[in-house]
Amino acid sequence: MPGVSGGAKTVLVTGGGRGIGAAVCRFAAGAGYRVAVNYAANEASAEALVRAIEAGGGEAVAFKGDVGSEADVLAMFEAVDRRFGRLDALVNNAGVVDRKQRVDEMDLARLERMMRINVIGSFLCAREAIKRMSTRHGGQGGAIVNVSSVAALLGGPGEYVDYAASKGAIDTFTVGLSKEVATEGIRVNAVRPGIIDTEIHASGGQPGRAAAMRDVVPMKREGTADEVARAILWLLSNEATYITGALLNVSGGR
Repeated sequence: MPGVSGGAKTVLVTGGGRGIGAAVCRFAAGAGYRVAVNYAANEASAEALVRAIEAGGGEAVAFKGDVGSEADVLAMFEAVDRRFGRLDALVNNAGVVDRKQRVDEMDLARLERMMRINVIGSFLCAREAIKRMSTRHGGQGGAIVNVSSVAALLGGPGEYVDYAASKGAIDTFTVGLSKEVATEGIRVNAVRPGIIDTEIHASGGQPGRAAAMRDVVPMKREGTADEVARAILWLLSNEATYITGALLNVSGGR
Protein backbone atom coordinates (compact mmCIF):
# COMPACT_ATOMS: atom_id res chain seq x y z
CA MET A 1 0.00 0.00 0.00
CA PRO A 2 1.44 3.38 -0.95
CA GLY A 3 2.63 5.38 2.00
CA VAL A 4 1.73 8.95 2.83
CA SER A 5 4.43 11.45 2.07
CA GLY A 6 4.97 14.94 3.39
CA GLY A 7 4.04 14.36 7.02
CA ALA A 8 1.05 12.84 8.74
CA LYS A 9 -2.13 13.43 6.78
CA THR A 10 -5.67 13.18 8.08
CA VAL A 11 -8.52 11.29 6.44
CA LEU A 12 -12.17 11.39 7.48
CA VAL A 13 -14.14 8.25 6.66
CA THR A 14 -17.91 8.52 7.02
CA GLY A 15 -19.66 5.33 8.04
CA GLY A 16 -16.23 4.17 9.14
CA GLY A 17 -17.23 1.90 11.99
CA ARG A 18 -17.95 -1.21 9.97
CA GLY A 19 -17.89 -2.85 6.56
CA ILE A 20 -16.10 -1.05 3.73
CA GLY A 21 -15.61 2.05 5.88
CA ALA A 22 -13.81 0.12 8.61
CA ALA A 23 -11.57 -1.55 6.04
CA VAL A 24 -10.70 1.88 4.61
CA CYS A 25 -9.84 3.11 8.10
CA ARG A 26 -7.53 0.15 8.74
CA PHE A 27 -5.72 0.50 5.42
CA ALA A 28 -5.47 4.28 5.80
CA ALA A 29 -3.89 3.91 9.23
CA GLY A 30 -1.45 1.40 7.78
CA ALA A 31 -0.54 3.93 5.08
CA GLY A 32 0.28 6.54 7.72
CA TYR A 33 -2.92 8.59 7.83
CA ARG A 34 -4.39 9.87 11.05
CA VAL A 35 -7.93 8.54 10.85
CA ALA A 36 -11.20 10.21 11.81
CA VAL A 37 -13.75 7.40 12.10
CA ASN A 38 -17.31 8.64 11.69
CA TYR A 39 -20.24 6.54 12.90
CA ALA A 40 -23.95 7.21 13.27
CA ALA A 41 -25.06 4.82 16.01
CA ASN A 42 -22.73 1.87 16.66
CA GLU A 43 -20.27 3.43 19.07
CA ALA A 44 -18.93 0.06 20.27
CA SER A 45 -17.87 -0.96 16.77
CA ALA A 46 -16.21 2.38 16.04
CA GLU A 47 -14.34 2.44 19.34
CA ALA A 48 -13.16 -1.14 18.85
CA LEU A 49 -11.77 -0.13 15.47
CA VAL A 50 -9.99 2.86 17.01
CA ARG A 51 -8.41 0.59 19.64
CA ALA A 52 -7.27 -1.85 16.96
CA ILE A 53 -5.66 0.95 14.95
CA GLU A 54 -3.93 2.31 18.04
CA ALA A 55 -2.70 -1.17 18.96
CA GLY A 56 -1.05 -1.30 15.54
CA GLY A 57 0.75 1.98 16.14
CA GLY A 58 -1.71 4.21 14.27
CA GLU A 59 -3.70 7.23 15.35
CA ALA A 60 -7.50 7.31 15.16
CA VAL A 61 -10.46 8.96 16.85
CA ALA A 62 -14.16 8.12 16.54
CA PHE A 63 -16.66 10.92 15.86
CA LYS A 64 -20.41 10.38 16.12
CA GLY A 65 -22.65 12.07 13.57
CA ASP A 66 -25.49 11.49 11.14
CA VAL A 67 -24.28 12.72 7.75
CA GLY A 68 -27.88 13.49 6.83
CA SER A 69 -27.98 16.15 9.56
CA GLU A 70 -26.28 19.43 8.71
CA ALA A 71 -25.81 20.21 12.41
CA ASP A 72 -24.10 16.85 12.96
CA VAL A 73 -21.86 17.32 9.92
CA LEU A 74 -20.77 20.78 11.05
CA ALA A 75 -20.07 19.54 14.57
CA MET A 76 -18.11 16.57 13.25
CA PHE A 77 -15.84 18.64 11.02
CA GLU A 78 -15.25 21.14 13.81
CA ALA A 79 -14.29 18.26 16.10
CA VAL A 80 -11.87 16.94 13.47
CA ASP A 81 -10.37 20.44 13.22
CA ARG A 82 -9.81 20.56 16.96
CA ARG A 83 -8.33 17.08 17.16
CA PHE A 84 -6.14 16.98 14.07
CA GLY A 85 -5.81 20.57 12.87
CA ARG A 86 -5.97 19.61 9.20
CA LEU A 87 -7.89 17.53 6.70
CA ASP A 88 -6.33 15.97 3.63
CA ALA A 89 -8.83 13.39 2.46
CA LEU A 90 -12.51 12.51 2.70
CA VAL A 91 -14.12 9.16 1.97
CA ASN A 92 -17.88 9.58 1.55
CA ASN A 93 -18.81 6.04 2.52
CA ALA A 94 -21.84 6.42 4.80
CA GLY A 95 -25.01 5.13 3.19
CA VAL A 96 -28.16 3.12 3.73
CA VAL A 97 -30.22 0.59 1.85
CA ASP A 98 -33.78 -0.39 2.65
CA ARG A 99 -36.04 -3.43 2.36
CA LYS A 100 -36.69 -4.99 -1.02
CA GLN A 101 -39.63 -3.12 -2.56
CA ARG A 102 -41.05 -2.00 -5.86
CA VAL A 103 -41.29 1.72 -6.50
CA ASP A 104 -45.08 1.60 -6.28
CA GLU A 105 -44.72 0.32 -2.71
CA MET A 106 -42.27 2.95 -1.44
CA ASP A 107 -43.46 5.65 0.94
CA LEU A 108 -42.20 9.20 1.26
CA ALA A 109 -40.33 8.53 4.51
CA ARG A 110 -38.23 5.84 2.87
CA LEU A 111 -37.40 8.02 -0.14
CA GLU A 112 -36.51 11.05 1.97
CA ARG A 113 -34.26 8.98 4.25
CA MET A 114 -32.50 7.39 1.27
CA MET A 115 -31.74 10.66 -0.47
CA ARG A 116 -30.97 12.58 2.71
CA ILE A 117 -28.26 10.17 3.84
CA ASN A 118 -26.89 8.82 0.57
CA VAL A 119 -26.96 12.01 -1.49
CA ILE A 120 -27.36 15.10 0.70
CA GLY A 121 -24.97 13.65 3.29
CA SER A 122 -22.24 13.28 0.68
CA PHE A 123 -22.82 16.84 -0.53
CA LEU A 124 -22.64 18.26 2.99
CA CYS A 125 -19.44 16.40 3.85
CA ALA A 126 -17.80 17.31 0.56
CA ARG A 127 -18.77 20.95 1.07
CA GLU A 128 -17.05 21.07 4.45
CA ALA A 129 -14.01 19.17 3.20
CA ILE A 130 -13.59 21.59 0.29
CA LYS A 131 -13.68 24.55 2.68
CA ARG A 132 -10.69 23.02 4.45
CA MET A 133 -8.70 21.52 1.56
CA SER A 134 -9.25 23.84 -1.42
CA THR A 135 -6.44 26.24 -2.29
CA ARG A 136 -9.22 28.75 -2.98
CA HIS A 137 -9.92 28.69 0.76
CA GLY A 138 -6.27 28.66 1.81
CA GLY A 139 -5.98 24.87 2.00
CA GLN A 140 -3.21 22.62 0.71
CA GLY A 141 -5.32 20.42 -1.56
CA GLY A 142 -6.54 16.92 -0.98
CA ALA A 143 -8.65 14.09 -2.31
CA ILE A 144 -12.24 12.93 -2.05
CA VAL A 145 -13.47 9.43 -2.84
CA ASN A 146 -17.21 8.83 -3.01
CA VAL A 147 -18.59 5.33 -2.58
CA SER A 148 -21.15 4.69 -5.28
CA SER A 149 -22.41 1.27 -6.45
CA VAL A 150 -22.80 -0.71 -9.65
CA ALA A 151 -26.50 -0.43 -8.82
CA ALA A 152 -26.19 3.02 -10.40
CA LEU A 153 -25.67 1.23 -13.73
CA LEU A 154 -28.07 -1.67 -13.18
CA GLY A 155 -31.00 0.25 -11.67
CA GLY A 156 -31.97 -2.14 -8.85
CA PRO A 157 -35.31 -3.23 -10.41
CA GLY A 158 -37.68 -5.02 -8.08
CA GLU A 159 -35.43 -4.43 -5.10
CA TYR A 160 -34.24 -0.86 -4.50
CA VAL A 161 -34.54 1.52 -7.42
CA ASP A 162 -34.31 4.32 -4.85
CA TYR A 163 -30.89 3.15 -3.68
CA ALA A 164 -29.69 2.77 -7.26
CA ALA A 165 -30.96 6.26 -8.08
CA SER A 166 -29.14 7.71 -5.07
CA LYS A 167 -25.91 6.13 -6.31
CA GLY A 168 -26.54 7.44 -9.82
CA ALA A 169 -26.68 10.87 -8.22
CA ILE A 170 -23.32 10.18 -6.56
CA ASP A 171 -21.79 9.34 -9.94
CA THR A 172 -22.97 12.65 -11.41
CA PHE A 173 -21.90 14.50 -8.27
CA THR A 174 -18.41 12.98 -8.56
CA VAL A 175 -17.96 14.04 -12.18
CA GLY A 176 -19.30 17.56 -11.64
CA LEU A 177 -17.42 18.24 -8.44
CA SER A 178 -14.16 16.91 -9.86
CA LYS A 179 -14.31 19.53 -12.60
CA GLU A 180 -15.40 22.28 -10.23
CA VAL A 181 -12.38 21.92 -7.93
CA ALA A 182 -9.81 20.59 -10.42
CA THR A 183 -7.73 23.78 -10.25
CA GLU A 184 -7.96 23.98 -6.46
CA GLY A 185 -5.73 21.03 -5.59
CA ILE A 186 -8.57 18.59 -4.96
CA ARG A 187 -9.12 15.35 -6.82
CA VAL A 188 -12.59 13.75 -6.68
CA ASN A 189 -13.19 10.14 -7.70
CA ALA A 190 -15.61 7.33 -6.93
CA VAL A 191 -15.61 3.58 -6.59
CA ARG A 192 -18.60 1.47 -7.59
CA PRO A 193 -18.61 -1.70 -5.46
CA GLY A 194 -20.56 -4.68 -6.73
CA ILE A 195 -21.73 -7.60 -4.60
CA ILE A 196 -19.60 -7.18 -1.48
CA ASP A 197 -19.88 -9.33 1.64
CA THR A 198 -20.75 -6.69 4.26
CA GLU A 199 -23.47 -6.04 6.82
CA ILE A 200 -25.39 -3.71 4.49
CA HIS A 201 -27.29 -6.67 3.02
CA ALA A 202 -28.60 -7.66 6.45
CA SER A 203 -29.71 -4.08 7.09
CA GLY A 204 -31.80 -4.39 3.94
CA GLY A 205 -33.37 -7.63 5.12
CA GLN A 206 -31.28 -9.93 2.91
CA PRO A 207 -28.38 -11.24 5.04
CA GLY A 208 -27.54 -14.02 2.56
CA ARG A 209 -27.73 -11.86 -0.55
CA ALA A 210 -24.00 -11.70 -1.28
CA ALA A 211 -23.62 -15.47 -1.45
CA ALA A 212 -26.90 -15.90 -3.34
CA MET A 213 -25.80 -13.47 -6.06
CA ARG A 214 -22.52 -15.18 -6.94
CA ASP A 215 -23.78 -16.58 -10.23
CA VAL A 216 -24.51 -13.12 -11.69
CA VAL A 217 -20.91 -12.03 -11.11
CA PRO A 218 -18.50 -12.98 -13.92
CA MET A 219 -15.85 -13.90 -11.34
CA LYS A 220 -18.45 -16.12 -9.58
CA ARG A 221 -17.78 -14.77 -6.11
CA GLU A 222 -18.65 -11.87 -3.90
CA GLY A 223 -16.03 -9.25 -3.15
CA THR A 224 -14.62 -8.28 0.22
CA ALA A 225 -14.53 -4.97 2.04
CA ASP A 226 -10.74 -5.10 1.87
CA GLU A 227 -10.79 -5.28 -1.93
CA VAL A 228 -12.89 -2.13 -2.13
CA ALA A 229 -10.76 -0.39 0.49
CA ARG A 230 -7.56 -1.03 -1.46
CA ALA A 231 -9.07 0.67 -4.51
CA ILE A 232 -10.12 3.66 -2.40
CA LEU A 233 -6.68 4.01 -0.83
CA TRP A 234 -5.07 3.87 -4.26
CA LEU A 235 -7.30 6.71 -5.48
CA LEU A 236 -6.31 8.75 -2.42
CA SER A 237 -2.62 8.02 -2.87
CA ASN A 238 0.17 9.77 -4.74
CA GLU A 239 0.00 6.97 -7.32
CA ALA A 240 -3.24 8.50 -8.64
CA THR A 241 -2.27 12.17 -8.86
CA TYR A 242 -3.52 12.60 -12.45
CA ILE A 243 -6.83 10.87 -11.86
CA THR A 244 -9.97 12.87 -11.14
CA GLY A 245 -13.59 12.38 -12.13
CA ALA A 246 -13.02 8.62 -12.43
CA LEU A 247 -15.71 6.06 -11.61
CA LEU A 248 -13.90 2.82 -10.78
CA ASN A 249 -15.91 -0.41 -10.78
CA VAL A 250 -14.88 -2.88 -8.07
CA SER A 251 -17.42 -5.47 -9.03
CA GLY A 252 -15.83 -8.67 -10.26
CA GLY A 253 -16.73 -7.74 -13.83
CA ARG A 254 -20.45 -7.24 -13.22
